[in-house]
Amino acid sequence: MKAVGFYHDGNLEDVTVQQPEPAERQLLVKIKAVSVNPVDTKQFTAGVGQFEEPRILGYDAAGVVERVGDGVKQFQEGDEVYYAGDVTKLGTNSEYHLVDERIVAKKPRSLSFSESAAVPLTTITAREALFDRMGVKKQREENAGKRLLIVGAAGGVGSMAIQIAKWAGLSVTATASRKETKKWVHTLGADHVIDHGDILADGQGLYTYVLCCTHLSDYWEIITAACAPQGNICSIVAEEPLDLSLLKTKSITFSYEFMFTRSMYETDDQIAQHELLTEAARLFDEGVLKSTVQDVYSPINAQNLTHAHEKLKSGRVIGKIVVESF
Repeated sequence: MKAVGFYHDGNLEDVTVQQPEPAERQLLVKIKAVSVNPVDTKQFTAGVGQFEEPRILGYDAAGVVERVGDGVKQFQEGDEVYYAGDVTKLGTNSEYHLVDERIVAKKPRSLSFSESAAVPLTTITAREALFDRMGVKKQREENAGKRLLIVGAAGGVGSMAIQIAKWAGLSVTATASRKETKKWVHTLGADHVIDHGDILADGQGLYTYVLCCTHLSDYWEIITAACAPQGNICSIVAEEPLDLSLLKTKSITFSYEFMFTRSMYETDDQIAQHELLTEAARLFDEGVLKSTVQDVYSPINAQNLTHAHEKLKSGRVIGKIVVESF
């Protein structure tokens, strides 16, 4: 089957690899579209040397179930699905891909494969950050008067976090720096849009929740000042060192969100990602959430994936980039 991989750092190639067979609880998915994420870019530019077999990246995907392994309960051949994959397994940049059914859901009926491929990783990350890590309640009445600050809100995770937070009834302040990114986060529903440097302009301790989607160390002192006493800060970017003493007097809870934790450690609650994506599909179909795809390239090959990653590395991407069709 066709795939896109690399044998050495920073050089994607079109390759041919053997089509896999599904094992227990696995789906073999015929890939229709994939999207790129920083986790891909970091891996193929990480300086880890030469590989004997091509390393295949890609996590976000949408496609059609080709075959099912023994013990599969949720899906059958022909189902249209979307998912964010497993960082410990071969990626989705291939004609066919194996994935555990517990982290897969049927794609939104109202979205195309490209629109669907743009959202799984960022939707899972945003929802886990809000509800699992920071303890935001899903009941709107529970969130009356509570404020969320999203630092770096125009990217993939921030774009989904705005929409999900508004669905949950939070007041959302989003940071953005350029005219086009400010317009984008406004269209997604942010109540207030501010420059990164103006986080403390209205005072300190205003935000019950702070989600950092960009370089944490650049904003650590600012966001700890912005967070309310007994509030919560969550980051999707791991950077050290951090001065944790800044959390002490306010009794702030700090956490990291890494959406691959459940699949990486095969936790007992892996099925939670199936349930999360199933609920998200309903919200997309109801028009509560919208896909954040902004750029689509075709076909899926080394040239287009390289171009997508170069654009992602520029740091000026709004929403998500998708590559479709082999």
